[in-house]
Amino acid sequence: MRHVLSSVLALHWAVVFALLAYVCMDGSRGIATALGVLGLSVRGNRFPHFENAAVVAPLSIALLIVAVLFCWAFVETLLNAAARPDAGESVARIAFISASFLLSLILIGGVAQGIDGLFMIVAIQMTALLASYIAMLAERRSTFAAMHLPEGDIRVASRMAMGAAHSSLLSRISGRPENKPGGRR
Repeated sequence: MRHVLSSVLALHWAVVFALLAYVCMDGSRGIATALGVLGLSVRGNRFPHFENAAVVAPLSIALLIVAVLFCWAFVETLLNAAARPDAGESVARIAFISASFLLSLILIGGVAQGIDGLFMIVAIQMTALLASYIAMLAERRSTFAAMHLPEGDIRVASRMAMGAAHSSLLSRISGRPENKPGGRR
């Protein structure tokens, strides 16, 4: 079974971090542009000491490493998803942890530089990373459960779900309230 959502999310985050790494390579202007890509508008030449390659290069390299990790998770999911349901899970976990750590470092560095509004931007990106990780985990676990659930159980569960949907539809069409177990409404 293919992990479509996991593949798309891993590719998305690989592209995002690769573009941030590419944009950051332009010194002070690159960092301001990268913050703009994240959603923070920085005006003027506010970072004169970021022209130093000792500051810009490690940030670009760290962003590129995270992009490579997400790309590795994408390739691992594509190549081995049919053979192993947990394909790429450890790589994806490392990629998400690395991305969260890097965003935390960006937040700490930005607060140390006095950049206003950075906390909310990083919080939104962290929330998006967390939602992506949870979606990937849910997809992997549902695939794993589907592979290890006996065929008869799947058919019984699908018949029960179809019956519940059918009775709900009939009660809505007729205008009568649904019969819910336990007497609650």
